[in-house]
Amino acid sequence: MGKLYVVATPIGNLQDITLRALEVLRSVNFIACEDTRRTSILLQHYGIKDKKLLSYYEPKESVQVPKIIKLLEKEDVALVTDAGTPAISDPGYKLIRACIDKGIPVEVIPGPSAVLTALVGSGLPTDRFTFVGFLPRKGLQGFFEDLKKCEDTTFVAFESPNRVLKSLEVMKEVYGPDTTVCIARELTKLHEEYLRGRLVEVLEELNKRGEIKGELVIVWRLAPQD
Repeated sequence: MGKLYVVATPIGNLQDITLRALEVLRSVNFIACEDTRRTSILLQHYGIKDKKLLSYYEPKESVQVPKIIKLLEKEDVALVTDAGTPAISDPGYKLIRACIDKGIPVEVIPGPSAVLTALVGSGLPTDRFTFVGFLPRKGLQGFFEDLKKCEDTTFVAFESPNRVLKSLEVMKEVYGPDTTVCIARELTKLHEEYLRGRLVEVLEELNKRGEIKGELVIVWRLAPQD
């Protein structure tokens, strides 16, 4: 029986990968990945050749899980995502769960995470935090209202650049303009940026820019911080 290796990959800068992760990627014959093109760039950068890449993304995972399980009955397979740690807001957990149910060993190779990078870089308290995944496209006001029940925590969420202004406007309506917020943009990449401050100030700055580009993480705290 093989083993499933859950391998964290860079969230931007290709140098942000562990020696152990590279060792695993070199050792396996099969790599299950979200986007074969993105994974190919990483493998080429490190001279890792002759790997069979298996597409694994939502909603294709329902078809791919049985195929990957069959492979794992004979040999090791690595699971990666486009950026960061697999199973964080992606369907990787379904493959991991299937392995656990089948008694197939699972080993996690820790590494980069946009959630933790943004949280630490925000300057907000990190002793207790809540990651809420991608902000919902519908029912956003109700979603934010429900989070009021969670006291004394820092929130972390993913959001697209096309929707971030609308989401922050709704957040302002629910929590007020003085909510402490941080927008982490293009983490570990050339144009990495943190916008920190009162929600009304961050909104004003973003509105000045017109088109907003890049991958975003929003970090916020309900109570104003000293």
